[in-house]
Amino acid sequence: MTKVTLIKAGGRDAPGQKPEHPPSLYEKRNQIYPKLAHGKFRSFKWLVMAVTLGIYYLIPWIRWPRGEGIPDQAVLADFAGEKFYFFFLQIWPQEIYYLGGLLILAALALFLVTSLFGRVWCGYTCPQTVWTDLYIWVERAFEGDRAARMRLDHQPMSFNKAWRKIGKHIVWLLIAFLTGGAFILYWHDAPTIARTFFTGEAPLTAYFFAGILTFTTYALAGTMREQVCTYLCPWPRIQGALTDEHALNVTYRYDRGEPRGPHRKDQSWEGRGDCIDCKQCIQVCPMGIDIRDGAQLECIHCALCIDACDDIMKKVDRPTGLIAYDTDVAVAARACGEKPRYKLLRTRTVLYAILIAAISLLMVWGYTSKSTYEFNVLKDRSPPFIRLSDGRIRNGYTLKLVNKSTDVRAVDISVEGLPEADFEIIGLGSAPDGGSLQVTTDAHGVARYRLLVTASPESLPRRTTLTVQIKDVATGEIAEADAPFTTGDQ
Repeated sequence: MTKVTLIKAGGRDAPGQKPEHPPSLYEKRNQIYPKLAHGKFRSFKWLVMAVTLGIYYLIPWIRWPRGEGIPDQAVLADFAGEKFYFFFLQIWPQEIYYLGGLLILAALALFLVTSLFGRVWCGYTCPQTVWTDLYIWVERAFEGDRAARMRLDHQPMSFNKAWRKIGKHIVWLLIAFLTGGAFILYWHDAPTIARTFFTGEAPLTAYFFAGILTFTTYALAGTMREQVCTYLCPWPRIQGALTDEHALNVTYRYDRGEPRGPHRKDQSWEGRGDCIDCKQCIQVCPMGIDIRDGAQLECIHCALCIDACDDIMKKVDRPTGLIAYDTDVAVAARACGEKPRYKLLRTRTVLYAILIAAISLLMVWGYTSKSTYEFNVLKDRSPPFIRLSDGRIRNGYTLKLVNKSTDVRAVDISVEGLPEADFEIIGLGSAPDGGSLQVTTDAHGVARYRLLVTASPESLPRRTTLTVQIKDVATGEIAEADAPFTTGDQ
């Protein structure tokens, strides 16, 4: 019998033998070194970055007079005061559906823009894109452009490399801290929290959320970058259901570019495409992809590849637009020698526009017609009633008055629906027979009162209903609310 011995060949483990180094289930990230592009889309991205960062950092400092005792801040989520302010708008906790409506409008607007122009949100205004762009700008300032950064990373550690790397990370951390610091300004009065934050007097939640956003900004924009868009964000996968062959996307026009290949200055362009395979579109891409491979999940439609390609086309004396915003239908039509047609008005785009308009009108109507004074009556559950020594029955209630105006308001409170009933408000005394009691509520204030109603059980059923009425002393506006009255008698 022949004895067979298995040996390692080519540095690999023999079959049946436990490997010395088990293969990893995860692919290691390939560092991307995006090159600086020059052109109209790069300039537009600089503009959008400046505007969006300016809005984020400056809006909390805009003042807006709101009256005594209320922070004069234009945009403020005041959880302590249970209100949200946005310039002349204010939303109370019971109006949280307005925030829901705004989120629905934002989603529909994103759907509409995506169905028309692809992932322009991702390429220009997404916070991940904006802060990553800023971080790359800082990185380029310290380490140079693409080629210089690649050389620096492959060099051994030296003083030159150390100070550039350390300086870059210090600036990154400073930007991340300013990002987290600006975030908490939206939840507190900006001048107050900015002063108390550095003296240790700010709320613990301010330090917690500032720290969380500092860490996430530094990690996501500084180290993870394109991995956030590819693996963490659900939007690249959702957009597939929102786009179609008529959507304008950053597109490589293969009908013009193929067959591709290098081109010499004295060489004819006959029988070949305009793409000279210079790979500049890959080098400027922050996602590190090749747009010539077609639509890809990783592409954020920043259009920097358009700038890079247009620059090369000018140098080789060919028409620009080899990479451009275009539709699949148009590219296929030109490839067949037909005239391309563009169709912006489609069923989905019209539907999104109608929904946005309808919801916007509904929210505007609801907000402009809402009452500036609300109240409700909550009956005591335990005990449901009290029998007094004279045989009469007393029920207790809690009145909640909400004044949504900027003025102090006085209202008269009366009780109707029970014959010969008396009522009193704890702290204000009893109302005269058939009369009312007057209370005041502060501007943007909430007041709670204890209401006691006493009536004779004769001629009253076991359970009946009374009506609490309030009347604005200044305007005469009347509001009513019903509440049960329990006697306990059969």
